[in-house]
Amino acid sequence: MVRDAERGSGVDDTSGHDGDPGSTGDVGSTGDAGSTGDVGSTGDAGSTGGPASTAQRVGAADGPGARGARPVRRGGPASSARTAVVWEVLSAVLSEADPEGRGLDVVDAGGGSGGFAVPLAEAGHRVVVVDPSPDSLAALSRRAGDAGLADRVRAVQGDATDLPTLLAGLEGLDGGVDLVLCHSVLEVVDDPAAALAAVAAVLRPGGRLSLLAPNRAAAVLARALAGRPDEAAHVLSDPAGRWGPGDGTARRWDPAALAELIVRAGLVVEQVHGVRVVADLVPSAVLDVEPGAAAALLALERALSDRPPFRDLATQLHVLAVRPA
Repeated sequence: MVRDAERGSGVDDTSGHDGDPGSTGDVGSTGDAGSTGDVGSTGDAGSTGGPASTAQRVGAADGPGARGARPVRRGGPASSARTAVVWEVLSAVLSEADPEGRGLDVVDAGGGSGGFAVPLAEAGHRVVVVDPSPDSLAALSRRAGDAGLADRVRAVQGDATDLPTLLAGLEGLDGGVDLVLCHSVLEVVDDPAAALAAVAAVLRPGGRLSLLAPNRAAAVLARALAGRPDEAAHVLSDPAGRWGPGDGTARRWDPAALAELIVRAGLVVEQVHGVRVVADLVPSAVLDVEPGAAAALLALERALSDRPPFRDLATQLHVLAVRPA
Protein backbone atom coordinates (compact mmCIF):
# COMPACT_ATOMS: atom_id res chain seq x y z
CA MET A 1 0.00 0.00 0.00
CA VAL A 2 1.64 3.20 -1.11
CA ARG A 3 1.58 5.86 1.49
CA ASP A 4 1.37 9.61 1.59
CA ALA A 5 4.67 11.34 0.78
CA GLU A 6 4.52 14.57 2.68
CA ARG A 7 7.99 15.84 3.25
CA GLY A 8 10.40 17.85 1.18
CA SER A 9 12.70 14.90 0.64
CA GLY A 10 10.12 13.27 -1.56
CA VAL A 11 9.87 10.04 0.39
CA ASP A 12 7.11 7.79 -0.83
CA ASP A 13 6.38 5.84 2.28
CA THR A 14 5.47 2.23 1.73
CA SER A 15 5.85 1.28 5.32
CA GLY A 16 2.92 2.88 7.07
CA HIS A 17 0.72 -0.06 7.86
CA ASP A 18 0.47 -2.63 5.12
CA GLY A 19 3.46 -4.83 4.41
CA ASP A 20 6.76 -4.65 6.26
CA PRO A 21 7.04 -1.79 8.73
CA GLY A 22 10.11 0.31 8.27
CA SER A 23 10.69 -0.26 4.58
CA THR A 24 11.76 2.80 2.65
CA GLY A 25 10.41 4.29 -0.49
CA ASP A 26 11.93 6.40 -3.25
CA VAL A 27 14.11 9.09 -1.73
CA GLY A 28 14.44 12.28 -3.66
CA SER A 29 11.84 11.48 -6.27
CA THR A 30 10.70 14.36 -8.43
CA GLY A 31 7.14 13.18 -8.75
CA ASP A 32 4.15 14.50 -6.89
CA ALA A 33 4.26 14.21 -3.16
CA GLY A 34 1.50 11.98 -2.01
CA SER A 35 0.95 8.94 -4.10
CA THR A 36 -1.98 6.59 -4.28
CA GLY A 37 -2.83 5.96 -0.65
CA ASP A 38 -4.66 2.73 -1.43
CA VAL A 39 -5.47 0.51 1.49
CA GLY A 40 -4.43 -3.00 0.77
CA SER A 41 -3.35 -2.45 -2.82
CA THR A 42 -6.69 -2.83 -4.55
CA GLY A 43 -9.63 -0.65 -3.71
CA ASP A 44 -10.31 1.76 -0.91
CA ALA A 45 -11.00 0.48 2.55
CA GLY A 46 -14.51 1.47 3.33
CA SER A 47 -15.49 2.50 -0.17
CA THR A 48 -15.61 -0.38 -2.59
CA GLY A 49 -18.14 -3.14 -2.71
CA GLY A 50 -20.42 -4.22 0.07
CA PRO A 51 -19.88 -6.25 3.17
CA ALA A 52 -17.46 -8.91 2.49
CA SER A 53 -17.77 -12.26 1.81
CA THR A 54 -14.60 -13.94 2.87
CA ALA A 55 -13.86 -14.64 6.49
CA GLN A 56 -11.36 -17.29 7.32
CA ARG A 57 -8.92 -18.20 10.02
CA VAL A 58 -5.42 -17.83 8.65
CA GLY A 59 -4.34 -21.46 8.60
CA ALA A 60 -6.25 -24.40 9.91
CA ALA A 61 -6.48 -24.09 13.68
CA ASP A 62 -9.90 -23.57 15.24
CA GLY A 63 -10.85 -21.13 17.95
CA PRO A 64 -9.09 -18.08 19.27
CA GLY A 65 -7.49 -19.96 22.15
CA ALA A 66 -5.11 -17.98 24.27
CA ARG A 67 -1.47 -18.76 24.57
CA GLY A 68 1.56 -17.05 25.97
CA ALA A 69 3.13 -14.13 24.17
CA ARG A 70 6.32 -14.64 22.21
CA PRO A 71 9.07 -12.10 21.73
CA VAL A 72 8.30 -9.82 18.77
CA ARG A 73 10.91 -10.48 16.15
CA ARG A 74 13.49 -7.89 15.26
CA GLY A 75 12.82 -5.76 12.20
CA GLY A 76 9.17 -5.20 13.09
CA PRO A 77 7.38 -1.95 13.93
CA ALA A 78 9.30 -1.49 17.18
CA SER A 79 12.60 -0.98 15.39
CA SER A 80 11.65 1.46 12.62
CA ALA A 81 11.73 5.24 13.07
CA ARG A 82 8.52 5.35 11.02
CA THR A 83 6.49 3.04 13.22
CA ALA A 84 8.18 2.78 16.62
CA VAL A 85 6.16 5.57 18.25
CA VAL A 86 2.86 3.93 17.32
CA TRP A 87 4.08 0.51 18.44
CA GLU A 88 5.22 1.83 21.80
CA VAL A 89 1.88 3.56 22.44
CA LEU A 90 0.02 0.36 21.55
CA SER A 91 2.33 -1.84 23.63
CA ALA A 92 1.83 0.32 26.72
CA VAL A 93 -1.95 0.43 26.33
CA LEU A 94 -2.28 -3.30 25.70
CA SER A 95 -0.04 -4.18 28.65
CA GLU A 96 -2.15 -2.00 30.92
CA ALA A 97 -5.40 -3.52 29.64
CA ASP A 98 -4.10 -7.09 29.85
CA PRO A 99 -1.87 -7.32 32.92
CA GLU A 100 -2.21 -11.10 33.15
CA GLY A 101 -1.14 -11.62 29.54
CA ARG A 102 -4.22 -13.57 28.44
CA GLY A 103 -4.39 -11.75 25.12
CA LEU A 104 -6.88 -9.18 23.81
CA ASP A 105 -9.17 -9.02 20.78
CA VAL A 106 -7.81 -6.66 18.13
CA VAL A 107 -9.18 -5.60 14.74
CA ASP A 108 -6.83 -4.12 12.16
CA ALA A 109 -8.94 -2.21 9.61
CA GLY A 110 -7.06 -1.86 6.35
CA GLY A 111 -4.31 -4.02 7.83
CA GLY A 112 -3.18 -5.48 4.51
CA SER A 113 -0.46 -8.09 4.79
CA GLY A 114 -0.05 -7.75 8.55
CA GLY A 115 2.70 -5.23 9.27
CA PHE A 116 1.14 -4.62 12.68
CA ALA A 117 -1.21 -7.59 12.93
CA VAL A 118 1.46 -10.28 12.96
CA PRO A 119 3.62 -8.59 15.63
CA LEU A 120 0.48 -8.10 17.75
CA ALA A 121 -0.29 -11.79 17.40
CA GLU A 122 3.31 -12.58 18.35
CA ALA A 123 2.72 -10.54 21.49
CA GLY A 124 -0.13 -12.88 22.42
CA HIS A 125 -3.21 -11.11 21.08
CA ARG A 126 -5.98 -12.38 18.78
CA VAL A 127 -6.14 -10.30 15.61
CA VAL A 128 -8.73 -9.94 12.85
CA VAL A 129 -7.48 -8.13 9.74
CA VAL A 130 -10.19 -6.51 7.63
CA ASP A 131 -9.02 -5.42 4.19
CA PRO A 132 -10.64 -5.10 0.74
CA SER A 133 -7.67 -6.65 -1.08
CA PRO A 134 -7.63 -10.43 -1.53
CA ASP A 135 -3.97 -10.25 -2.55
CA SER A 136 -3.00 -8.52 0.70
CA LEU A 137 -4.98 -11.03 2.73
CA ALA A 138 -3.29 -13.90 0.91
CA ALA A 139 0.08 -12.39 1.82
CA LEU A 140 -1.16 -12.07 5.40
CA SER A 141 -2.07 -15.75 5.45
CA ARG A 142 1.40 -16.73 4.30
CA ARG A 143 3.07 -14.38 6.74
CA ALA A 144 1.06 -15.56 9.73
CA GLY A 145 1.54 -19.21 8.75
CA ASP A 146 5.29 -18.79 8.39
CA ALA A 147 5.41 -17.21 11.85
CA GLY A 148 3.42 -20.07 13.40
CA LEU A 149 0.52 -17.75 14.21
CA ALA A 150 -2.20 -19.27 12.06
CA ASP A 151 -4.48 -19.75 15.07
CA ARG A 152 -4.16 -16.12 16.18
CA VAL A 153 -4.80 -14.19 12.95
CA ARG A 154 -8.03 -14.14 10.98
CA ALA A 155 -8.50 -12.52 7.57
CA VAL A 156 -11.76 -10.88 6.53
CA GLN A 157 -12.23 -9.29 3.14
CA GLY A 158 -14.22 -6.09 3.35
CA ASP A 159 -14.33 -2.40 4.08
CA ALA A 160 -13.88 -0.39 7.27
CA THR A 161 -17.37 1.08 7.13
CA ASP A 162 -18.85 -2.43 7.30
CA LEU A 163 -17.03 -3.54 10.45
CA PRO A 164 -20.15 -4.29 12.55
CA THR A 165 -21.56 -6.58 9.86
CA LEU A 166 -18.24 -8.22 9.10
CA LEU A 167 -17.47 -9.07 12.72
CA ALA A 168 -21.01 -10.07 13.73
CA GLY A 169 -20.58 -13.78 12.99
CA LEU A 170 -17.00 -14.23 14.12
CA GLU A 171 -16.30 -16.48 17.07
CA GLY A 172 -15.44 -14.76 20.32
CA LEU A 173 -16.34 -11.23 19.24
CA ASP A 174 -19.99 -11.03 20.30
CA GLY A 175 -19.20 -8.44 22.96
CA GLY A 176 -16.98 -6.30 20.77
CA VAL A 177 -13.21 -5.87 20.63
CA ASP A 178 -10.56 -4.27 22.83
CA LEU A 179 -8.65 -2.37 20.15
CA VAL A 180 -9.20 -1.26 16.56
CA LEU A 181 -6.28 -0.13 14.42
CA CYS A 182 -7.32 2.32 11.72
CA HIS A 183 -4.01 3.28 10.16
CA SER A 184 -3.84 5.20 6.87
CA VAL A 185 -7.48 4.44 6.16
CA LEU A 186 -9.48 7.62 6.78
CA GLU A 187 -7.81 9.44 3.90
CA VAL A 188 -9.06 6.91 1.36
CA VAL A 189 -12.56 6.03 2.53
CA ASP A 190 -15.58 7.74 0.99
CA ASP A 191 -16.94 8.84 4.36
CA PRO A 192 -14.46 9.18 7.25
CA ALA A 193 -17.23 9.92 9.77
CA ALA A 194 -19.07 6.73 8.80
CA ALA A 195 -15.85 4.72 9.10
CA LEU A 196 -15.23 6.05 12.62
CA ALA A 197 -18.84 5.37 13.60
CA ALA A 198 -18.34 1.76 12.48
CA VAL A 199 -15.17 1.52 14.56
CA ALA A 200 -16.92 2.91 17.64
CA ALA A 201 -19.75 0.41 17.18
CA VAL A 202 -17.44 -2.61 17.47
CA LEU A 203 -15.42 -1.39 20.45
CA ARG A 204 -16.23 -2.70 23.90
CA PRO A 205 -16.73 -0.06 26.61
CA GLY A 206 -13.18 0.89 27.52
CA GLY A 207 -11.92 -0.34 24.15
CA ARG A 208 -9.51 1.85 22.22
CA LEU A 209 -8.98 3.21 18.73
CA SER A 210 -5.50 3.65 17.27
CA LEU A 211 -5.87 6.11 14.41
CA LEU A 212 -3.13 7.17 12.00
CA ALA A 213 -3.90 9.89 9.46
CA PRO A 214 -2.00 12.38 7.25
CA ASN A 215 -1.21 15.79 8.68
CA ARG A 216 -2.10 18.98 6.79
CA ALA A 217 0.85 20.98 8.15
CA ALA A 218 3.36 18.45 6.83
CA ALA A 219 2.00 18.85 3.31
CA VAL A 220 2.33 22.63 3.56
CA LEU A 221 6.02 22.31 4.41
CA ALA A 222 6.60 19.61 1.81
CA ARG A 223 5.22 21.66 -1.06
CA ALA A 224 7.07 24.78 0.09
CA LEU A 225 10.36 22.91 0.35
CA ALA A 226 9.74 21.44 -3.09
CA GLY A 227 9.61 24.97 -4.51
CA ARG A 228 5.82 25.01 -4.90
CA PRO A 229 4.65 27.83 -2.60
CA ASP A 230 1.36 28.18 -4.47
CA GLU A 231 0.54 24.54 -3.76
CA ALA A 232 1.61 24.98 -0.13
CA ALA A 233 -0.83 27.86 0.21
CA HIS A 234 -3.56 25.76 -1.42
CA VAL A 235 -3.15 23.07 1.24
CA LEU A 236 -3.93 25.68 3.88
CA SER A 237 -7.16 26.85 2.23
CA ASP A 238 -8.46 23.62 0.71
CA PRO A 239 -11.18 22.02 2.88
CA ALA A 240 -9.63 18.59 2.37
CA GLY A 241 -6.02 19.76 2.79
CA ARG A 242 -5.01 18.89 -0.78
CA TRP A 243 -2.45 20.82 -2.79
CA GLY A 244 -4.13 20.42 -6.18
CA PRO A 245 -5.77 18.07 -8.68
CA GLY A 246 -2.65 15.91 -8.91
CA ASP A 247 -2.52 15.25 -5.17
CA GLY A 248 -2.80 11.51 -4.58
CA THR A 249 -4.05 11.96 -1.01
CA ALA A 250 -7.78 12.60 -0.80
CA ARG A 251 -7.75 14.45 2.52
CA ARG A 252 -5.60 15.56 5.44
CA TRP A 253 -6.31 16.89 8.92
CA ASP A 254 -4.80 19.09 11.57
CA PRO A 255 -4.84 17.79 15.16
CA ALA A 256 -7.93 19.76 16.20
CA ALA A 257 -10.00 18.68 13.19
CA LEU A 258 -9.01 15.04 13.63
CA ALA A 259 -9.91 15.15 17.32
CA GLU A 260 -13.30 16.69 16.51
CA LEU A 261 -14.04 13.89 14.04
CA ILE A 262 -13.20 11.28 16.68
CA VAL A 263 -15.31 12.96 19.35
CA ARG A 264 -18.31 13.06 17.01
CA ALA A 265 -18.04 9.27 16.77
CA GLY A 266 -18.58 9.05 20.53
CA LEU A 267 -14.96 8.45 21.52
CA VAL A 268 -12.70 10.34 23.91
CA VAL A 269 -9.21 11.38 22.79
CA GLU A 270 -6.49 10.23 25.19
CA GLN A 271 -3.19 10.85 23.39
CA VAL A 272 -1.93 12.55 20.23
CA HIS A 273 1.52 11.86 18.80
CA GLY A 274 3.37 12.93 15.69
CA VAL A 275 4.71 10.11 13.53
CA ARG A 276 7.65 10.67 11.20
CA VAL A 277 8.47 14.11 12.56
CA VAL A 278 11.94 14.11 10.99
CA ALA A 279 12.33 10.57 9.62
CA ASP A 280 11.24 11.58 6.12
CA LEU A 281 13.80 14.40 6.03
CA VAL A 282 16.81 12.13 6.51
CA PRO A 283 18.10 10.39 3.35
CA SER A 284 18.40 6.64 3.80
CA ALA A 285 21.97 6.83 2.45
CA VAL A 286 22.99 8.83 5.53
CA LEU A 287 21.53 6.22 7.84
CA ASP A 288 23.36 3.47 5.96
CA VAL A 289 26.84 5.01 6.24
CA GLU A 290 26.80 6.89 9.55
CA PRO A 291 27.42 4.56 12.51
CA GLY A 292 24.64 4.87 15.05
CA ALA A 293 22.58 7.22 12.87
CA ALA A 294 19.55 4.93 12.67
CA ALA A 295 19.40 4.49 16.45
CA ALA A 296 19.85 8.23 16.97
CA LEU A 297 17.02 8.98 14.54
CA LEU A 298 14.75 6.53 16.33
CA ALA A 299 15.52 8.18 19.67
CA LEU A 300 14.87 11.63 18.20
CA GLU A 301 11.52 10.55 16.77
CA ARG A 302 10.50 9.30 20.21
CA ALA A 303 11.59 12.54 21.86
CA LEU A 304 9.74 14.80 19.40
CA SER A 305 6.57 12.75 18.97
CA ASP A 306 4.62 14.37 21.82
CA ARG A 307 6.25 17.79 21.92
CA PRO A 308 4.55 20.71 20.18
CA PRO A 309 5.36 22.28 17.79
CA PHE A 310 7.33 19.30 16.44
CA ARG A 311 4.43 16.87 16.92
CA ASP A 312 2.14 19.10 14.89
CA LEU A 313 4.50 19.14 11.89
CA ALA A 314 4.84 15.36 11.57
CA THR A 315 3.91 13.57 8.37
CA GLN A 316 1.21 11.64 10.21
CA LEU A 317 -0.84 12.14 13.36
CA HIS A 318 -1.44 9.22 15.69
CA VAL A 319 -4.46 9.51 17.97
CA LEU A 320 -5.35 7.08 20.74
CA ALA A 321 -9.02 7.30 21.75
CA VAL A 322 -11.26 5.31 24.07
CA ARG A 323 -14.91 4.35 24.06
CA PRO A 324 -16.36 5.52 27.38
CA ALA A 325 -17.44 2.76 29.75
